[in-house]
Amino acid sequence: MTYAEDSVILDVENLKTQFFTEDGVVKAVDNVSFKLHRGEVLGLVGESGCGKTITSLSILKLVPSPPGRIVDGKIFFNDENLLEFSEEKMRKIRGNEIAMIFQDPMTSLNPVFTIKNQLLENIKLHQDVTDDEALEKGIELMQMVGIPEAKRRINDYPHLFSGGMRQRVMIAMALSCNPQMLIADEPTTALDVTIQAQVLDLIKDLQEDLNMAVLYITHNLGVIAEIADAVAVMYAGNIVEYTDVHTIYEKPDHPYTRALLSSIPRMDKKISRLGVIRGTVPNLINPPSGCRFHPRCPYATEKCSTQVPPYVKIDPSHFSLCHYAATL
Repeated sequence: MTYAEDSVILDVENLKTQFFTEDGVVKAVDNVSFKLHRGEVLGLVGESGCGKTITSLSILKLVPSPPGRIVDGKIFFNDENLLEFSEEKMRKIRGNEIAMIFQDPMTSLNPVFTIKNQLLENIKLHQDVTDDEALEKGIELMQMVGIPEAKRRINDYPHLFSGGMRQRVMIAMALSCNPQMLIADEPTTALDVTIQAQVLDLIKDLQEDLNMAVLYITHNLGVIAEIADAVAVMYAGNIVEYTDVHTIYEKPDHPYTRALLSSIPRMDKKISRLGVIRGTVPNLINPPSGCRFHPRCPYATEKCSTQVPPYVKIDPSHFSLCHYAATL
């Protein structure tokens, strides 16, 4: 999918987020850059601990400090650098212009308050509405995300909802102020596959209806195939490959992307054994020299262990962080 340059809603440039611990400095997000366009779903995918969630928290300036800190980079939202915003100005952005769906709805919803209390709080905080208008909008949102008997159930407590319904409440809360951009941080991880499919369809339908930009974070490449337009593959704090969703499956370039794809079963191919990524995720206090994936890469050479690879432009919308991009 091709987008006009002026359609960019989020432009992350050379972002570095680090955690200063007793054991050393954890380079959680290291020199990350990507763009998100209006109406686009960008999938940010990678193993646990690769920096996906910290990237999203950095965008909203929610990195816990201490010990975390954004040490370098720029985050442009509608051509304004969020890293220059005061905390007061960021509070007007969070939940209003940029919303976020968190991974576990049970820990995100307060068990001692009703759904009504929690859903209407965000509406009244960011919009000039009366209590009755806020309640009416809250019921409409619950109906929009497919919660039956919304008028009655808005007065229930979170424990009376199933996991899928709690996640629908979280989606309703995220959409309560008509955000321009939505960050979904593994919103279906705790759900069974049937409910997962329903939530994915809901997010996709709402994204298309509202023309939202969505940053969808997951480790599940099957989910990415279902929902994303473009994909950024992340490893050890770096984005190692970026391209459209069709290319990532048909012509993956980076050895890590290939290894990820080989580790999942395919309906269209018969294989006797799934692929395995040897070794372990590196320690980001002392990451490997050169290419961070080289200790686990079957194609690694001495050059990979000593020199940091450049981003190679394979085609106008396909980039790979590899010395041997487009040649393996």
